[in-house]
Amino acid sequence: MRCLLFLLLCILSSSAAEKPHIIFILVDDMGWGDPSCFGGKVPTPHMDRLAKEGMQFRQFYVASPICSASRCGIITGQFPARQRITSYLQTKAGNRECEQADFLNPQAPSVPRTFRAAGYATAHIGKWHLGGGRDVTDAPKFAAYGYDHGLGTYESPEPAAPLGLKTTPWELKREPQQVERHDRTRWMVDETLKFIRAHDSQPCFVNLWLDDVHTPYRPIEGKDERDLPAKYHDVLVETDRQIGRLIDALPVSSLVILCGDNGPEPTLDHTRTKGLRGMKWSLYEGGIRTPLIVRWPGVVPAGAVNETTVLSSVDFMPTLCALVQIKAPDAPQDGEDMSAALRGEKTARHKPLLWEYGRKPGEAGKVKGGFPYPKEPNSKSPNVAIRDGAWKLLVNADGTQTELYHLGKDPGETTNLADTERDTAERLKKAALDWRAALP
Repeated sequence: MRCLLFLLLCILSSSAAEKPHIIFILVDDMGWGDPSCFGGKVPTPHMDRLAKEGMQFRQFYVASPICSASRCGIITGQFPARQRITSYLQTKAGNRECEQADFLNPQAPSVPRTFRAAGYATAHIGKWHLGGGRDVTDAPKFAAYGYDHGLGTYESPEPAAPLGLKTTPWELKREPQQVERHDRTRWMVDETLKFIRAHDSQPCFVNLWLDDVHTPYRPIEGKDERDLPAKYHDVLVETDRQIGRLIDALPVSSLVILCGDNGPEPTLDHTRTKGLRGMKWSLYEGGIRTPLIVRWPGVVPAGAVNETTVLSSVDFMPTLCALVQIKAPDAPQDGEDMSAALRGEKTARHKPLLWEYGRKPGEAGKVKGGFPYPKEPNSKSPNVAIRDGAWKLLVNADGTQTELYHLGKDPGETTNLADTERDTAERLKKAALDWRAALP
């Protein structure tokens, strides 16, 4: 009996010590109201299933309302302005106009490097947009950030031939070896599964960073002439279908993360933000709040919906390290360990969240100085923001246009309380502008 008990304990201990595969699915331009489990109008049964098997977080924020800076926050655990990335990475001249780097510094903290050091096989598959493409030919390769395997799109140091070596995904023309636009998500899912099967003796960390549901919407052939909402519908349905195919093929013990990189564009009359103000390129809620679903059977409670915990993409570094019990890098971190929230425990954050977007003034809907701004009315925000508890303040870097909202009572950011809650406004305004002044 003692021998059997000892053997059982050994088996349980060994099982608990095993590291899960971690699949990080980042959906390009997915709005807070896109998945049907978040109230979206387009059926997304596979995302909904992921939510039923895991946990939804309704107050999750990305680090920027634009792709490159948002991705920087995920990789590094730092606010992207620390790394001099505040817009989308583009030509060298455009990057100078934005006062930003040409690529993510490979010496910055890196989630994949951290997991690789802990014994994980690491891969990046899909959209990178943290350096490379256009005239930036000196961007570091994927290995410099800790990836064993890298298959990028056009905006990367190592584009995969089936995704186009020189052709952007938004062009109609294709290279001979390039898959059709509507087939790119299927190809990325196939490559993710191929990588995991090739490394069946060790845990895998894979960034599966899709480039749908970013415009232009290119559904299957024969459906390209319909109106924008209809094409959006088909592209989201196909994205969801491929996510379902991935989930079906993964080991059930895998840790799966699904979120968007920034708010949507277009918003389709703000149905894609579920009424939140703003959109992509805006620091209002619709630009920086996206869906987050996390599934890890036995650890993350199934079917739970967290309406209150404020989470950020800069939290992924310390949170994932804590969840799978590996050492986080010794580097300044803007995120917090929020693993308790993923385990279903009540958790409050201790540090405020901060954003910067747009260092130079520009006209709404135009690119001036490299910063795109929203075309839709009432969506262009001040360029610095802070969230502390239920309060959110926005202000321009020169101190103008102070806006204060209580998100617990006013998630739509309709009532500016800066004049009536002056002490709170002054405190948060000082904190935001002091932070902005300290940036590179």
